[in-house]
Amino acid sequence: MPVLFSALLPPADVVEQVVEQVAAALGDPGDGLRWEPPERWHITLGYYGPDDVGTRAAWLAERLAGRPAIDVRLEKAATFPGVLWLTAAGTELTPLAQAAGAGAEPRPYRAHLTLARFPREEPGLAARWTKELAGFTSRRWRAAEVALMTSEREPGGPRYRVARSFGLADA
Repeated sequence: MPVLFSALLPPADVVEQVVEQVAAALGDPGDGLRWEPPERWHITLGYYGPDDVGTRAAWLAERLAGRPAIDVRLEKAATFPGVLWLTAAGTELTPLAQAAGAGAEPRPYRAHLTLARFPREEPGLAARWTKELAGFTSRRWRAAEVALMTSEREPGGPRYRVARSFGLADA
């Protein structure tokens, strides 16, 4: 059974804006960070673990039915232990994530886009980037679709694929 999660995918121009901000580091293993490639960037709404795509898609369709599209933007960088990320901001983002199952996890939901990973015992590795991206703000975009994603382990890292898409209503 594939590992599943739901997510918002940032538009190409927002991805490009972030790439421009971190271009010096992408592909440079010398800084101690393992940068996520832009094609894996997403904002997780709910994580489901191993699950049946059809069953989870039906569940998610019911939970998202009638929910409006939301405005989202990416902002300043922060860290979790071992993770450098950009804040995902939007007034309706957390309610959408809760509808998609974020409330089922034991830790509080924090909307974010993972940029890089680093050894937990070396939190200073991300300090340059939290400082450099402290004032970052992307353009605001209208997220009108939630993706049900599969995650498959591959030698170069996980491969994410959109299994199903769910349109959000125009407000």
